[in-house]
Amino acid sequence: MKTKKYIGTIFAYIFLAILFLFVIFPIFCTAMSSLKTNFEILKNPGSIIPESFTFDNYVQAWKIADFSKYTFNSIYMAFFIVLGTLFFSTMAGYSFARSNFRGKNKLFLMLTCTMFLGFGSITIYPTLEIAKFLHINNSLWGVILSTVLGANVINLFLVRNYIMGLDLAIEEAAEIDGCNFIMRFFLIVLPILRPIIATIGILSFQGAWNNYLLPMVFTLGNPKAAPLTVGIVALKGSGQGAASWNLMLAGTMISIVPMIIVYLIFNKQFIHGLTSGGVKG
Repeated sequence: MKTKKYIGTIFAYIFLAILFLFVIFPIFCTAMSSLKTNFEILKNPGSIIPESFTFDNYVQAWKIADFSKYTFNSIYMAFFIVLGTLFFSTMAGYSFARSNFRGKNKLFLMLTCTMFLGFGSITIYPTLEIAKFLHINNSLWGVILSTVLGANVINLFLVRNYIMGLDLAIEEAAEIDGCNFIMRFFLIVLPILRPIIATIGILSFQGAWNNYLLPMVFTLGNPKAAPLTVGIVALKGSGQGAASWNLMLAGTMISIVPMIIVYLIFNKQFIHGLTSGGVKG
């Protein structure tokens, strides 16, 4: 029995090692290519290790593409998207978990059904038309509001399940002491939701930071408001002749760093919140 368990552990580690290589290899190739000259990338695209390492790509990418402005735009957009998503997701999740209003179960079922529908680019045109009506079609606020108010059902589902797994005794005691529904949420439940808040925060930050299509559409008439993802693609055509792949890859690596930092800081809370929200309730 121990031999079978030992063999199973070995195969598990081998599988995880192979999976790790598949995940890390594209990032490694991008990092190495970002240290090459554009001529070397075009001359020998199949090579991985640079013939000569150069960090000038990062300097040029920062200067040519005005990365300080793009970085600020991305942080600005991601901050308000995360803040709005956390507020609406936690409030809605608590309402579905603890309140009793007519049609609650039917409404929740309708919302969860949308998880299996992929609207994709179909909703861009109506979203843009609404943004034009509100005069925010040339700013990142169009992206922020459409993302926050887009009702991310997965976040709602995670919060609801997490809250349903909590003990009602504390909330009932608070209710006896005179706390109403809103007070119970902010004073009692919200502090307990830190793991699931970290999970939703990382997921929404990742989505906002990596989003390209919607910010590109909303900033076509105002390029100075573009975030990093849009600016990186613009780097491709920043050269005088051939496409500036070296600058584009350097910009890609710069954009990856904040996402890695955020995950390393909150990874324990992220995993705990994800697993708890998935099994409780």
